[in-house]
Amino acid sequence: MKTEVINIYSQSVIEHFMCPQNASNMPDADAEGSISDPSCGDSLTIFIKIKDDRIYDISYLVFGCPASIATSSMLSMLAKGKKIEDALKITEEDVAEALDGLPESKQHCSNLGVSALRNAINNYYSSKGGSR
Repeated sequence: MKTEVINIYSQSVIEHFMCPQNASNMPDADAEGSISDPSCGDSLTIFIKIKDDRIYDISYLVFGCPASIATSSMLSMLAKGKKIEDALKITEEDVAEALDGLPESKQHCSNLGVSALRNAINNYYSSKGGSR
């Protein structure tokens, strides 16, 4: 990776890109949510396991740029262990702030994670025959 590219990212983004947390498939997930951004080609699927109305496990598969990988990693850390209602309150700004910021051109990457998490939660409720 060129030095100019690395310099646009915070140290936290680089760390989550190089060593993403919770990145894996989850065949026995209670629900999953997917989203993609055709304008940049990024794609994300989030898997969740729910117990006692809490996200007790979360993982994801992401195809995208360093910012997409880092935001997916950070989102998984922010959501893991949270009550569903609190996980639904996680915003794109929360993810970007937890990563010490994102370049303006990469702000949309945090939208992918938040949207995929909300899709997964909605799919969980749908599979249970209810809504939130």
